[in-house]
Amino acid sequence: MYKLVGEERFLLWAVCSIQLQVLCGNGGEKLLLLAEGLLKKHVASHGLHEPEALIVYFSILEQQAKYGDALDILGGKLGSLLMIEVDKLRIQGKLLARAGDYAAAANVYQKILELCGDDWEAFLHYLGCLFEDESSWASETINTPINPPKYVECKLTHLTDEVFNSCVENASAFVQKLQAEASNDSLRNPCLAHLEIERRKCLFRKNNDDNLVEALLQYYSRFGHLACFTSDVEAFLQVLPPEKKMEFLDKLMKNSNSLSVVPTRALGQSITLLKTQELIGNMFNLSVAELEGSAVQMAELYCKSLPLSKDLDPQESMHGEELLSIVCNVLVQLFWRTRDLGYFIEAIMVLEFGLTIRRYTFQYKILLLHLYSYFGALPLAYERYKSLDVKNILMETVSHHILPQMLASPLWADLSNLLKDYLKFMDDHFRESADLTFLAYRHRNYSKVIEFVQFKERLQHSNQYLVARVEAPILQLKQGADNIEEEESILESLKCGADFIELSNEIGSKSLTFNEDFQSRPWWTPTTEKNYLLGPFEGISYRPKENLTKEREENVRGFIERKSLLPRMIYLSIQSASVLYKDNSEINDSLADPKISTELKVLLERYAKMLGFSLNDAIDVVVGVSRGLKSYEVFGSDVIDWLNFAVFFNAWSLNSHDSGRQGGERTPGSWHVVNSLLENYILGKLRSMGPLIQSPQGDLPILVKLVTEPLAWHGLVIQACVRTCLPSGKKKKKSGSTDQSISLLSNAVRDAIQSLCSVLEEVAKWSQDQIKSPEDNKIDLLVSSLKRNGGAGKVFNILETLASSPNETELGDRISQALRSWSPVDVGRKIVTGQCRVLSEFWRICESKIKSLKTLKQQIALV
Repeated sequence: MYKLVGEERFLLWAVCSIQLQVLCGNGGEKLLLLAEGLLKKHVASHGLHEPEALIVYFSILEQQAKYGDALDILGGKLGSLLMIEVDKLRIQGKLLARAGDYAAAANVYQKILELCGDDWEAFLHYLGCLFEDESSWASETINTPINPPKYVECKLTHLTDEVFNSCVENASAFVQKLQAEASNDSLRNPCLAHLEIERRKCLFRKNNDDNLVEALLQYYSRFGHLACFTSDVEAFLQVLPPEKKMEFLDKLMKNSNSLSVVPTRALGQSITLLKTQELIGNMFNLSVAELEGSAVQMAELYCKSLPLSKDLDPQESMHGEELLSIVCNVLVQLFWRTRDLGYFIEAIMVLEFGLTIRRYTFQYKILLLHLYSYFGALPLAYERYKSLDVKNILMETVSHHILPQMLASPLWADLSNLLKDYLKFMDDHFRESADLTFLAYRHRNYSKVIEFVQFKERLQHSNQYLVARVEAPILQLKQGADNIEEEESILESLKCGADFIELSNEIGSKSLTFNEDFQSRPWWTPTTEKNYLLGPFEGISYRPKENLTKEREENVRGFIERKSLLPRMIYLSIQSASVLYKDNSEINDSLADPKISTELKVLLERYAKMLGFSLNDAIDVVVGVSRGLKSYEVFGSDVIDWLNFAVFFNAWSLNSHDSGRQGGERTPGSWHVVNSLLENYILGKLRSMGPLIQSPQGDLPILVKLVTEPLAWHGLVIQACVRTCLPSGKKKKKSGSTDQSISLLSNAVRDAIQSLCSVLEEVAKWSQDQIKSPEDNKIDLLVSSLKRNGGAGKVFNILETLASSPNETELGDRISQALRSWSPVDVGRKIVTGQCRVLSEFWRICESKIKSLKTLKQQIALV
């Protein structure tokens, strides 16, 4: 097209396409030279007419490290295409720094800061040039976290003391000049720049802590009332040793007596003091009594601050609403320390109180989401998630708050909707991204072309997307597991699991991206894999929310690799159980395909390897545990995977000469192994579990997984065997060997059906007993935990007192009405109802399986 009409846009389309090929790892140097040659030839004959075209030209040259050539173009006639002076200076500064001309680059960044005093990125680049450190220009990749560290890693070891001191003097003098010339007193950048200089002095000399503490105090005196103060100073506090952090906090506390006379400003400063205590980790050093006192003070401060929000619009953030989030964090810590359930209930009540006054506060909703999840009231957690109105890309960054809990729950309809909505957004985006790219081409916005393609690639490598792609079909298999014909239909639609085997094979070499916004998670569950409340109190000190991608990536790969094998292994297990093994290697009706046994063995070997064992050693482990020779503890946290392995091993044993070392007894033996493993582990868990209303979280999620995964897959093998054993007029006359095989198999199947029935009946009875427990008794238990002498309830009493007699003159009509509508009993009723719905859905799943097994029991009796 360019050759035909010679238009610039067609050339740029070609150049962008070349650039995308290079970014995808194809061609490299030769393709870039081709792109440069095309542009150079066009410039010589026609020039360039679009700023975006010039940006693409610079990008091609930068990728080849031809910074001098790019600078020449920028300083020439083509540079006039960039109409905004600051944009031109940013490009010039970057090119000079990349070319190694740090002194000239520093001068350019000085000009940028004189024009835009609040440009923090420009200041970091300015310091990078002064210290001849290229760290601040580190290029992004698709693996770059969405919440990168707030500070830039800097390299200072190459500098002598004399050079470092000279750089610091120059930087300090320039920052002082910026502060003196700043016409806007609210600009934070010059003050943050001073903190960054002191931070680098600490990193270089290791003895500048006092100066940094003093600079932080000065920053507090100017900006301590702002909600962003703690996020501003977090990076600078990280370089201080623990004793200096406490010194800074002590000095802040002493200054708290001289708070601003402006009420909203004084409130902001008080909240900042509390948030700084949280940030430093001081809350974990306080005694239980001190924590209780702190929570009471915050609750009283919140109540006193309510009149400040009297005239605000309901959608506006209220003054002091962060206080209830901090109170919640303190109460959850008290629960963790004491295991007094009253503190946990109190935390829920506090947040529900806050939402009653202002229902738009997303921080309260996220905290409640995690509290309800932990308390087993998952429908309430899902309701809070839906109220966040998560749409579009937020489905990728925010759904981590609810998806892991839903995957381990019996709320299959809600989980199905969650997965469908997420996968629909992702698939729609992949389909529409081509249209967006074409749109960017048509509008000659060439930098967006690259951006759209890279964004699509990032989403395609999303770990969460891959997990959802695997979990969605597994959910279908769980839902159809009580009917083998329905299960076979689902497997057929999944190509018998073949595509997922490909995913399992590829995942080891696939680059994964982690796009979840973990900054919004509560302190007690910093990632989807970690929940401090599940373990004993650790007294954790300050732990910044670091980039946890590297340590998570291996776990996610292993999870996807194992889960991707399940559909195929379920299919092969059903096939293996659908034909009858005979000692003379004859198969009834010659229906067996030897490839099935071979493939299932290969997959079992892979599965065992993922668990850290050879096939034979893994068999020894499950046999040892089933006989009581080894503890279930040898399974570690992979108990579901081990029980899956045992189920699939049994299915393979039905038609394999190699499956065991006990000759003809191997079939009944492997059946007994699976029955014993499932029965002992499930009933052991069940008997150790207290009522859900008194024991948050507990082992209910693992119990649900046990019933809906390994037990369900074992049920499918049983169904296939019953179908095989049933007499059919179309079958050939049975030989004696076949009769013996059917007899052995039918006896094993009868025992398995009886074992599973008895297990499921106990689980169903446990669920039903809790559902039938009087609702009012459970509500009284929750509310009474807040009204005892001592322990939990002090914060609750303050809020209850305010709600019982609000001062309408001070608070206004809207807040007063909201306070009167708050009902602790209603909150308790919602919790009880939410738990009962989870138990009811679980009971329904168990009853469905019991009904299926009883039908099988009647059928096998005919054999």
